[in-house]
Amino acid sequence: MNLHSRIGEVTERIRKRSHDGRARYLEMIEHSRQPQPFRTHLSCSNLAHGTAACGDIDKNRLIGEQGPNLGIITAYNDMLSAHQPFHNFPEKIRAAARAAGGTAQVAGGVPAMCDGITQGQAGMELSLFSRDVIAQGTAIALSHDVFDGALYLGICDKIVPGMLIGALTFGHLPGIFVPSGPMPSGLPNKAKAEVRERYAAGKASREELMRAEAGAYHAPGTCTFYGTANSNQMLLEAMGLVLPGAAFVNPGTPLREALTRSATERALAITALGQDYRPLGQLINERSLVNAISVLMATAGSTNHTIHWIAVARAAGITLTWDDYHDIAEVVPLLVRLYPNGQADINQFNAAGGTAFLLRELLSNGLIHGDVETVVTGGLEAYTHEPRVYDDRLSYAEGTPSSADEDILRPVDRAFDPHGGLRLLTGNLGRALIKVSALPEDRHCIEAPAVVVDDQQELARLHAAKRLPHDFVAVVRFQGPRANGMPELHSLTPLLGYLQDQGSRVALVTDGRLSGASGKVPSAIHLTPEAAAGGPLAKIRDGDVILLDTIHNRLELKVDAATLAARQVASNSHPSAIDIGRVLFAGNRARVGLPEEGALSISLYETAATAQPASKETP
Repeated sequence: MNLHSRIGEVTERIRKRSHDGRARYLEMIEHSRQPQPFRTHLSCSNLAHGTAACGDIDKNRLIGEQGPNLGIITAYNDMLSAHQPFHNFPEKIRAAARAAGGTAQVAGGVPAMCDGITQGQAGMELSLFSRDVIAQGTAIALSHDVFDGALYLGICDKIVPGMLIGALTFGHLPGIFVPSGPMPSGLPNKAKAEVRERYAAGKASREELMRAEAGAYHAPGTCTFYGTANSNQMLLEAMGLVLPGAAFVNPGTPLREALTRSATERALAITALGQDYRPLGQLINERSLVNAISVLMATAGSTNHTIHWIAVARAAGITLTWDDYHDIAEVVPLLVRLYPNGQADINQFNAAGGTAFLLRELLSNGLIHGDVETVVTGGLEAYTHEPRVYDDRLSYAEGTPSSADEDILRPVDRAFDPHGGLRLLTGNLGRALIKVSALPEDRHCIEAPAVVVDDQQELARLHAAKRLPHDFVAVVRFQGPRANGMPELHSLTPLLGYLQDQGSRVALVTDGRLSGASGKVPSAIHLTPEAAAGGPLAKIRDGDVILLDTIHNRLELKVDAATLAARQVASNSHPSAIDIGRVLFAGNRARVGLPEEGALSISLYETAATAQPASKETP
């Protein structure tokens, strides 16, 4: 199938826009490559330090310069369900590497905070910046320069993009991501959401809420709803940075074990020491990034990736903009309904046909690039096959030719919607993004008076005091990167969802993030410029009428320009306290860039995004 013209056009404009920055990046990769093991340039003292704790077999191989050495970057901790299974992965990887004639060492660990735990808490103000800390931690781990390739053990929200950014600064090294897999299905998502909304309305007890939450999040493995963590895994498959079909296999199963061993063997095979060199920095290019965006749109994935994947692209010398996301969404149909955009979970998606079926549909309809290099041979076509395990060895079979459940996963000719799940909104308030895939038909256009708060908890207090109007647009400001680190505001969702179910016409406008779990309430998020930078958001007053229109892609404050210009910019009425380490991130807040440029608080290579302002055309 020929590539869809829009996909080709967007890819070409990204290539042209990024030409100089990408050329400099690729030159860096080529300069860093060497055909001998990287440890060969170390002094005897250097190498002795790097091998002192190894067993005899590994030490002899490392000192004798026999075979490639893999660095393991791990986000293991036993608080996060998604990362708890990683505790014994290094042992398994070392054994697999040893059996294949190589070695592997844990190069370093990176922090892995859980947005599910910090939602609505002060700790969420560190979440976005943790991505950049993870990138730096990844680079520090690889800086010992004794590795010929790397395996990345990371799953959740900021962890995968942070690892990718760090890995791309060592883009001459091949790298494979090794997932741990989703937990088995627990309490259905619809039942959990209903209890949350009843609790927000004061109609369910805390004990009932706790039973529901514990029934949903109940075992080792990734949370099963389609939030940022599972979107990470979906995009890694689309970019060919994991083994085919690796993303959604449950922990502790024979297939999961076989995939981990095979990922180790494959990582050893694609170093510069062999005949199939595949450096990570070459695999991530404008075509693989477009593939990631297309899959994001086809699956209604996490809105966080409109920030994170722009930052990942920057790390590879490539500039993406929100216009690229919007234009791809216009032609990529919605093929997947998972919670919060449906009722199914990721295990049910996998059973219905999973990534193999999804990628084949997109490939056969010209909606993603097939001519991309991945960590395995066969390009993206290899990812239309499903993994199997026989006698502890991994093999592949053709993916299912049809969906096993079209309430969850559909072919292109019977898509849930002809357009993807994201829109770019523009108007006199700036530029914002909105996820539309789960919006009821009558909620695509909301015009209502503003209720302005500077703290997400204030909305709940107003509701408890019966001070909210029947219809309103909640304006939650001073939530951007400069203000407080751009926390996710998911704790707003149950209350707004409940009010919407009661017949109120409600919406949200914010310079903060909402989360990978954003769903049925119209929500204009990531609004740029943010209030803390003096954006128009800081001039909105209670009662001002706001139009949020996803049909015409408009976000308008119904206040005439002269009145708006004469208003003073408000200051934050609820500044955050200096606590839980927030003071350590003052420098990050001071230097953080725009969300549309990846909200980076660290330096990367100069690209079009840093050399000149991003495009501001209305799509």
